[in-house]
Amino acid sequence: MFKWFRELDRDGRRTFWACYGGYALDAMDVQIYSFILPVLVLAWGMSNTEAGLVATVTLVLSAVGGWIAGVMSDRIGRVLTLQITIAWFATFTFLCGLTTSFEGLLVTRGLQGLGFGGEWAAGSVLIGEVVAARHRGKAVGFVQSSWAVGWGAAAVLATLFLTFLPEAYAWRALFFVGLLPALAVFFVRRYVPEPAVYVNAKARPSIGAIFSPRFRSVTARGCLLAVGAHGGFYAITTWLPAFLRQERQLSILSTGTYLAVIIVGSLVGYLVSAYLNDGVGRRKTFLVFAFGSLAIVLTYTQIPVSNEMMLVLGFPLGFFASGIFSGMGPLFTELFPTELRGSGQGFCYNSGRGLAAFFPAVVGLASAYIPLGQAIGLFASGAYGLVIVAAFMLPETKGRELESLALAKVEPVP
Repeated sequence: MFKWFRELDRDGRRTFWACYGGYALDAMDVQIYSFILPVLVLAWGMSNTEAGLVATVTLVLSAVGGWIAGVMSDRIGRVLTLQITIAWFATFTFLCGLTTSFEGLLVTRGLQGLGFGGEWAAGSVLIGEVVAARHRGKAVGFVQSSWAVGWGAAAVLATLFLTFLPEAYAWRALFFVGLLPALAVFFVRRYVPEPAVYVNAKARPSIGAIFSPRFRSVTARGCLLAVGAHGGFYAITTWLPAFLRQERQLSILSTGTYLAVIIVGSLVGYLVSAYLNDGVGRRKTFLVFAFGSLAIVLTYTQIPVSNEMMLVLGFPLGFFASGIFSGMGPLFTELFPTELRGSGQGFCYNSGRGLAAFFPAVVGLASAYIPLGQAIGLFASGAYGLVIVAAFMLPETKGRELESLALAKVEPVP
């Protein structure tokens, strides 16, 4: 099962753990906000609109940060860019703990988003370039699964801090803990080398090369895939709890047990998807998880469920909605040549995230005219429909060896 890991040399294993740890800590810093939010709403009198604006600005700026970091990783190296992004998001998470108003939090949290998006771009390219083609889906998928680990760590820390510390101090302490990921920079700096495939690539094309006639079709299709996956995820995770609590009067949503089931489902989904990507291919895996996500959201919104059934359904919700992301890193790594890999991967994944940040707002607007459950089902179904369309439009890249710019073959639309 872990043959792929045993085949990595010492530098490869260090690279894996650097990327895995960096993304887990990234997730921890990002997810802390969701646990702190109820405290800040009460303490500062923040409106739901203001609270949502902070989240949206963070996601939109993460798209900008992802592209910037992708370009940087092509220009100054994957490893140095990874160090910069980890230090960046850790520093601004810490500064969030010093804020005293909505406006201050909006600025610091937004700037944190630049590093949040950038870390994925640098780390995903880095791990994708050090593993063999036949194992790339598993290795990159395992790194993606660290998001669930970081999410779980944020949940545990929030529970402990909010239980044993006064709320006035607990939320600040949680943000202060977000500085710890900066320690990972020292590990990365000392032990992680640049991938040989990057070092051997000499060309440094223009920043806009991914939009040139040769690559813009691939870039557009990659963005479509990312918009769909992120849009469905945000539509579900943002509004589904409110729908089930307000319209179905379910109480299980407020328990840690329900959250734990979703997080475990997410972790398992990431890992299963990682193996499927190398087993049956990128395209088939995207289709399986897109249809699975469609089925679960329609079950939630169209069929009456009890508290007990909610607990059971939490696992497939996390499994399908999160597992779909494991294939994106491997696919984007293989779609673009080495000289453009960071730019292409960073732009596609994070522009999808930035555009998808508006899905929750659109669902909210639509709920003024149709029931909330229908609005969630409509837009989540539309989002996963985009994933299905993009999966058929993109080439199957399973097992593809990485190419330089001179040798890169741009696949025509099937």
